[in-house]
Amino acid sequence: MLFYSPLEQFQIIPYLTIKIFFLELSVYNSAFIALLGIFMFLLIYDISLDYTTNEVLAIFEIIYENVAEMVFNNIGSKGQIYFPFVITIFLFILIINLIGLIPYSFTMTSHICVTLSLAMAVFIGINIIGIQAHGSHMLTLFLPAGTPLGLALLLVPIEIASYFVKPISLSVRLFANMMAGHTLLKVIIGFAWSMFSVGGILFLAHFIPVFILIILMGLELGVALIQAYVFTVLTCIYLNDGVNLH
Repeated sequence: MLFYSPLEQFQIIPYLTIKIFFLELSVYNSAFIALLGIFMFLLIYDISLDYTTNEVLAIFEIIYENVAEMVFNNIGSKGQIYFPFVITIFLFILIINLIGLIPYSFTMTSHICVTLSLAMAVFIGINIIGIQAHGSHMLTLFLPAGTPLGLALLLVPIEIASYFVKPISLSVRLFANMMAGHTLLKVIIGFAWSMFSVGGILFLAHFIPVFILIILMGLELGVALIQAYVFTVLTCIYLNDGVNLH
């Protein structure tokens, strides 16, 4: 079935509905993609442990080394314990972003409820880590040392507001980029299909939007990787606040 609206691809629809007496159990496309993403993540982890092919190992080594370097550069030696958590976030977001590029698939990260849930989970976890490590001393994040009292009255509200807006900015950045890119792809696809259906000169001209579409697919592949990277980098930066109070 072809979607007629560029935004129709973001609808949450049931793939499977099972009725047992008065109970109705449904598997929606969002849940299916989430399970598929988890399965792919576990498969990648298993492959990274079992495969001995040099090319396959090289790919995983590049991923692990870059994420480990990211953790060390942003958090320091204390952050190495959080490496499994950080690489899990990176791989999971990357996988579901890439799954969303498959035609007739579903992009979970194009929904603000999904990205906000991920961001809130990270934000709450970071605060738990910070409170366990520093206790009430964590409040110094909102008041830099040596700040005059008069300036503190202005800085503290600003710091508190900027601190609690972090999960919102983190989630909106990922959601907006993924949704905008997929919407643009659907608009170009619809334009090319309309020209193809008309025939005649427009049939020949439809190769122009098709060529643009191929370029955009390459750009969207890059966006899928970059957005997973940006989300992970910002997670490391926020972790640094909780671990090192910086």
